[in-house]
Amino acid sequence: MDSRRKFLAQSTLLTGAMIFGLDSSGLARTKKKISLSANDKINFGAIGLNGMGWSDTQAALNIPGVNLVALCDIDQNVLDQRMKDLSKLNVDTHKIAQYGDYRKLLDRKDIDFVIIGTPDHWHALIMIHALQSGKDVYVEKPVGNSIGECQAMVSAQKKYNKVVQAGQWQRSQKHFKDAVEFVQSGQLGNIRTVKVWCYQGWMKPGPIVPDTAPPSGVDFQTWLGPAPLRTFNSSRFHFNFRWFWDYAGGLMTDWGVHLIDYGLIGMKASLPKSISALGGRFAYPELLEETPDTLTTLYEFEGFNMVWDSAMGIDNGSYNRDHGIAYIGNNGTLILNRGGWEVIEEKQNKMHKVSKPFAPSVDNGLQNHMENFITVLKSRKLDDLHCPIEAGAHIATVSQMGNIAYRTGKKLEWDSNQNQFTDSMVNSNFLYKEYHNGYHLPKI
Repeated sequence: MDSRRKFLAQSTLLTGAMIFGLDSSGLARTKKKISLSANDKINFGAIGLNGMGWSDTQAALNIPGVNLVALCDIDQNVLDQRMKDLSKLNVDTHKIAQYGDYRKLLDRKDIDFVIIGTPDHWHALIMIHALQSGKDVYVEKPVGNSIGECQAMVSAQKKYNKVVQAGQWQRSQKHFKDAVEFVQSGQLGNIRTVKVWCYQGWMKPGPIVPDTAPPSGVDFQTWLGPAPLRTFNSSRFHFNFRWFWDYAGGLMTDWGVHLIDYGLIGMKASLPKSISALGGRFAYPELLEETPDTLTTLYEFEGFNMVWDSAMGIDNGSYNRDHGIAYIGNNGTLILNRGGWEVIEEKQNKMHKVSKPFAPSVDNGLQNHMENFITVLKSRKLDDLHCPIEAGAHIATVSQMGNIAYRTGKKLEWDSNQNQFTDSMVNSNFLYKEYHNGYHLPKI
């Protein structure tokens, strides 16, 4: 326990502008469009290709001068499909190597950066190993599967001084920036509550099915990695890994890291003073899941509260939107999501009413985010990153706090001086995840 406290104390989460990769107003810095010479190649490899890893890879390929040289996945079926997809994109697949072991990809000296799109429980280990091999990293969210992993990732970036961008691509989208400017202009008046919600009607866990042998082409032992050893079950694999604590944290860490992130940015908030949560498996008790399909979490900050509200199997969320952030002020309420933003006037305020018609999204946040990463990779100006690892670790930590409050059934208090919960048993059981199968989180 003492060693954990010492590690956390030495790795205190940053606050303010340094946390968010923002300028003094709290907004993402706007950079010029990237322009690379076709003769100035940047080589990359992609690790984990079944979801966002593939979307990130395509975004990188859209940038002139960025060259894919290697793919890695534990599922040969996924690798075969991605090679077909690359051919359809007119990419010369003859020059692209395939690997089942990410360490072999990292051994290559001709790779400048890697994209990490694996399940969450692999993010920290692969990112740290990539930095140790001298490579820059674009790592998917949530960056860590525990608060301890988040801290280790921040420490590793500091030690190796490489470019690390977390995949919080909404930080690179114009209408999110515009909405935050309005929030911070003061026009909404005193903001006492921030509501963040995610209602995902299409999402559902897999059925309860018997364990089987892994499908042909799947290296399941490597997929498990540092997670506990178990037999293969199709309803815990690929997309469904999200619903099991060994590998992820449910909707809270899947969507919450995106949405809560902007709740915090808009309010220029760091870490909460207290966290409490209630929820359960109310939507799909007959299906295979561990994480709650329904969850309400209350975060207490200085001067305001933030509410996280999530539900699978329902689309009718707050303000008739299936996801979003609402900054509720005395003069009006600003509602923001991936589609755009608007301000609804507060009817009870007769003196300072404020409203604004809906402003839709106008750009591609993921593409902008990858271009920002490549720009910084070239310039080495790490302060220009829209989501450096400190920011990714900060929001992943806040999301993990919500899950820990739910799992313990306690109202938790955070000690900002010691950088841990005030409950020693909670610290002992939940700040870190135990690594298995011979894997160890490197000591930085």
